[in-house]
Amino acid sequence: MRLAELSERSGVTTATIKYYLREGLLHPGRRVTATQSEYDEEHLRRLRLVRALIQVGRIPVASAREVLAALQDEDLDRNERLGTAVWALPHGPAPDENDPATEVGRRTADALMDRLGWSYGRACETPPAPAYGMLVTAIAALHRLGYPCSAEDLEPFGRALELLAVTDLDLVERYRTPEEQVEAAVALTVLYEPVLLSLRRLAEAEESRRRFGGR
Repeated sequence: MRLAELSERSGVTTATIKYYLREGLLHPGRRVTATQSEYDEEHLRRLRLVRALIQVGRIPVASAREVLAALQDEDLDRNERLGTAVWALPHGPAPDENDPATEVGRRTADALMDRLGWSYGRACETPPAPAYGMLVTAIAALHRLGYPCSAEDLEPFGRALELLAVTDLDLVERYRTPEEQVEAAVALTVLYEPVLLSLRRLAEAEESRRRFGGR
């Protein structure tokens, strides 16, 4: 397909596609004339991923490039490629080591992961996973403000998310090749987080109405 068709099928303007090509986010098409190239379904799939990262996920170009580099690293197995790509996604603030609550957050996060039987990304790893740091920061804030945040309080959330992780990867495995699966996992991580937040708030509204009545 030519550039105009690629733009029409992807919903991305030709000017933006050219920008992605210049930035190395999309590999060049097959040159057919001095001024024209042809693109294929792989370009279309990658363009949708780039759009999910940058236009929907608001991820900076440099971070998107890092994610895409991890996806293309053939020295890594599928699990490592997925982990490296998700690791490169933007995360929340790192723990503030000057805050006394941070140590409480770290102990609680470790105790929670012990209860759940999780081992990935903990403080003992170098470096720990960004998501672990986000968890420590969040627990520290809860502790500092006096809200429930013990490992026992948080365990039900972890158990629910274990089931959600199964659903996530079931969706990913609908794609045929390992490359498509890893790309889909990254895109769905970005695209489904707003869905999950919305559903949580709607579910809380339903449970509130069930418990307390009213409109």
